[in-house]
Amino acid sequence: MYNDKEILKQFGRNVKAERVRLGYSQENLAEKMGVNREFISRIERGIQNMSLAKITALANYLETNINNLLRF
Repeated sequence: MYNDKEILKQFGRNVKAERVRLGYSQENLAEKMGVNREFISRIERGIQNMSLAKITALANYLETNINNLLRF
């Protein structure tokens, strides 16, 4: 069974993998999303929690299926 910290860290790893797959820097992704780079860094480090609506938007920016971000 996963705890909250483990889920956030795995989610962050999944986000980073998809970002790297597209060849985006954290800065590139942040610019596309209209957020600052630190927000992306916090997601990838498993510090930033996100709503389901924001996760869906993130999947769209990363041109991936939401399932790829939510695989644990």
